[in-house]
Amino acid sequence: MRRIAVVGASAAGLAAAETLRREGYDGTITLVGDEPLAPYDRPPLSKQLLSGEWQPGRLALRTADDLTALDLDLRLGVAATGLELAERTVRLADGSTVSYDGLVIATGVRPRRLPGDGGHVLRTLDDALALRERLGPGRRLVIVGAGFLGAEAAAVGRRLGCEVTLLEPAPVPLAAAVGTEVGELLTRVHLEQGVNLRCGVTVGAVTEDGVRLADGEFVEADEVLVAIGSVPNTGWLEGSGLSVGDGVVCDEYCEAAKNVYAAGDVARWYNPLFGTSMRIEHRTNAAEQGMAAARNLLAAPEARKPFAPVPYFWSDQYDMKVQAYGFLRGHDEVAVVDGDLAERRFVAVYRTGDRVSGALAVGMPPKALRQWRQAIATRAAWDQTVPVQA
Repeated sequence: MRRIAVVGASAAGLAAAETLRREGYDGTITLVGDEPLAPYDRPPLSKQLLSGEWQPGRLALRTADDLTALDLDLRLGVAATGLELAERTVRLADGSTVSYDGLVIATGVRPRRLPGDGGHVLRTLDDALALRERLGPGRRLVIVGAGFLGAEAAAVGRRLGCEVTLLEPAPVPLAAAVGTEVGELLTRVHLEQGVNLRCGVTVGAVTEDGVRLADGEFVEADEVLVAIGSVPNTGWLEGSGLSVGDGVVCDEYCEAAKNVYAAGDVARWYNPLFGTSMRIEHRTNAAEQGMAAARNLLAAPEARKPFAPVPYFWSDQYDMKVQAYGFLRGHDEVAVVDGDLAERRFVAVYRTGDRVSGALAVGMPPKALRQWRQAIATRAAWDQTVPVQA
């Protein structure tokens, strides 16, 4: 295997390229990225960068010298437009092609949008900078979607003195992900911080002056941020023969086809720890999966290892730090096992079937989650692990 192409130059793609070199691969590595910038970190876009605490230079994942040391064939600012599996070539938007013996797909996601011409999204450095320069005291910011991205942007908007309206179709924000009780707690925090949070409303269209709700009401705004989730970047794989369904469909080794692997936000793989296919849009998973995909690509078939992580994510909102392990969606029960929801210092654990499937902490030290991460990793039985609730 003398030529490996990595399509996608963010956290997962960079981790794959670095791992290939670390594992001793000395052939050609072509790293393709649709943005002209060298790989940079995305979580700070909705936090430190949007608030102005950080400048763009702090987001670089590696220095120029680090990238040079990897000896990459770097193709930045050019998107992949097609894949020919039989010919083992990737077509690029500039008309060129990249030949490969092995391929890692790490093209990430793009923001969902709403009908209309107005509104910001928040996925790239340019997105964050464009919104940042428009925020300030007295500015009316309407955010569509009260998930983690929308909630983080709302917190930054309030800190900058904006009048923030947060629109959410669900009765309780994030309830599907973290449970109703925790969702209600996060809701109260936003209300206390002066956010006009409106749940159970649907936005029909975005304009330059605000948003129109499905019932015809118009909500005026100076700026609108649409934060209603993401779509995997798989359009360039149409007609390639790869299985695509809410991401590139992979097995437990992250393999989508012979010598073709996927990693990061774009990958839907079978996680044997939870016994289900999943696609995870979190920074830690992107790096870990990029490393796993690279190792399995280089390994002999019998030496490959299933990618079976305990997913981890975090979110900063106002003075709260939310941390979570596991796969919380689709859970059957939530129990607070440490601290107190009312004091906003607690650990909640999640049951799916008869197993501990997740744990979430607010305002607690990292060690408070350690035992629960282990319980998830060992598929601990719920009734033997979680204290009986009074």
